[in-house]
Amino acid sequence: MDKAKPTGTPDGTVPDATGDSHGTAAEPGGSATAPDASTSPGTDTTTPPRPVGLTKADPAEPVEVAAPTVPGQAEEAAVPPATEPPATVPAPRAGGAPDAVVPAQQQAPAERPRPLHAPDPYSTPPYGEPGPWAPAPPVQRPVPTPAHGTYLPPGTPAHGTPVPPVPEAGPPQGGEWGRYDPWAAPGALVAESGGGPGERRRERRAGRGRLVGAALVLALVAGAVGGYVGMRLERHGGLGTVELEQTSGQAGERAPDSVAGIAARTLPGVVTLHVSGGDGGALGTGFVLDGRGHILTNHHVVESASDGGSIRVTFNGGETARARLVGGDPGYDLAVVKVSGVSGLTPLPLGDSDDVRVGDPVVAIGAPFDLANTVTSGIISAKERPITAGGEKGDGTDISYVDALQTDAPINPGNSGGPLVDERARVIGINSAIHAAGGPARQDDSAGSVGLGFAIPVNQAKRVAEELINHGRATHPVIGVTLDMGYEGEGAKVGGEAAGGGPAVTPGGPADRTDIAAGDVITEVDGVPVASGEELIIKIRSHRPGDRLALTVERDGESRRVTLELGSSDPS
Repeated sequence: MDKAKPTGTPDGTVPDATGDSHGTAAEPGGSATAPDASTSPGTDTTTPPRPVGLTKADPAEPVEVAAPTVPGQAEEAAVPPATEPPATVPAPRAGGAPDAVVPAQQQAPAERPRPLHAPDPYSTPPYGEPGPWAPAPPVQRPVPTPAHGTYLPPGTPAHGTPVPPVPEAGPPQGGEWGRYDPWAAPGALVAESGGGPGERRRERRAGRGRLVGAALVLALVAGAVGGYVGMRLERHGGLGTVELEQTSGQAGERAPDSVAGIAARTLPGVVTLHVSGGDGGALGTGFVLDGRGHILTNHHVVESASDGGSIRVTFNGGETARARLVGGDPGYDLAVVKVSGVSGLTPLPLGDSDDVRVGDPVVAIGAPFDLANTVTSGIISAKERPITAGGEKGDGTDISYVDALQTDAPINPGNSGGPLVDERARVIGINSAIHAAGGPARQDDSAGSVGLGFAIPVNQAKRVAEELINHGRATHPVIGVTLDMGYEGEGAKVGGEAAGGGPAVTPGGPADRTDIAAGDVITEVDGVPVASGEELIIKIRSHRPGDRLALTVERDGESRRVTLELGSSDPS
């Protein structure tokens, strides 16, 4: 775009008489001056030559000088009102006399002060004339700037550059260009909106940080909710409350011959024994024999109470009572204790051990490892199994000889003395021993059940219990011989002499009456082979005194069969 020129002579000059054009400089007052009449052209003076042929404008008709305007207003400012006739001024002649009149619009503008620097050939502000595309620069007043060395964020004006103060908030003046200042320092418009580029970047970073934080929180919440929902779905099959279907209970008693039915009828008559004495303590089981308070158990359970110890009995319902020892026999491993002042006892019925068959179902009840009222079940594995247990004293007086019932019902330490009952809840045996490494052993000498348990037949236990209750001691059936326990052949060999140097065959005894002599070997009892002296004793003790036995005896390689009546002896 070309520069705007005042109407009239181009470049604001008035031709003189010679036809040359001379530019006029505007004085501070803004009025043009006429040349001095006393100075002729060509005279060298200190005063710069003034253009010839110019006169001052009529005071009544001032010359209008176009002021710089913003874009869009330049054309309006340059055109005078159409109703006002143009003013005329006389044009000077070559001699200085005016002979013509020129319009006022064509007069030269007032002189401007010369710039301190060389003119800018491109007329770039502030040294050249301002272009029509921007208003004149506003007045710049000195303002304080940051001290040298102070850190400034990117976009801050350099040191020494005046920064205009931020205007107070308010409605913008002058429309779009009212807020625009082309001469202001960089960032002025930004300061007007509340911050520079660095502040905006920090705000953007803070906004991004808040956005990332919100996303992380949302992800954590979503993960927790998803995990909870997955857990509920996996464990419960849904999010709501789970209610499982359940069939109604079957009221009524169990079948009498079921394990539950047998246990229901047997448990009220079973007790747990805790014994303490000079030789230590023991734990075992017993069962009620009658309503007077007699309880049957193993001798090795209450043995320590014979030296002044105490016996505490705990019933199925949890009631406890003190008991005293009525009597015991180590050879049978049976004992009877009695409680006093206890009512409502439940005696257990006794069965017939001779009627038991291998494979019959049985239930064992006791307190294994002090777990009272424990019920286990199994079958009869074998009958008439000869076992010995005890022998800790070394003189043989504590050895028990039992023609036992074998069962696979689990029996453990603490079951000793407890009942072994059949499918009719009748006692057919007293649990006494289990198999251990090296042979049968009492339950308090082993670690636990291996499925080989042994019980004293109830027929033998009944006779012994009755004798202990009635007489305080039990009798043993005998044949009147002393056996050689070191004999290693088949059968039981009669020794050479008795303990203390007496004869091996008791004079006048059952064996003496049947002509059994020292050195004879007994190989069978009632047609059943015997392999050792222990087995012969077991077979004899399984009978009552007065019972008759058929024995097969060998002497000098010849065998013969004899019948004798068992005698009786008190235990030593």
